[in-house]
Amino acid sequence: MDRRREPRVFVELPVQIWGVDAKSRPFTQPASLRTISGRGATLQGVTVHLQPGSLLDLQYQGSKAQFRVVWLGKAGTEMQGEVGVENLSKDILLWDVDPLRCAASVGEG
Repeated sequence: MDRRREPRVFVELPVQIWGVDAKSRPFTQPASLRTISGRGATLQGVTVHLQPGSLLDLQYQGSKAQFRVVWLGKAGTEMQGEVGVENLSKDILLWDVDPLRCAASVGEG
């Protein structure tokens, strides 16, 4: 059973992320969005060590927003480098894709 509260849309969008890692060291790195929803996203290609609850900033095409780390892909698995994040900047629309509209279109097709 899927516990997700909102539909996800699979994407491949390049982003830049930065913040402070699990050892309190500042970092910046490129990553990509794998899925997006109305409230969050899944990042892939993250190489820094983060912890759930950590804050990070994300930039996509010149727009920036702050996110909280919700979950991390387990090291040594195919999900290593994936990070689930929740958007804390509710008033900022980062991507030009509306996940709810896309999910509705897929359901109708």
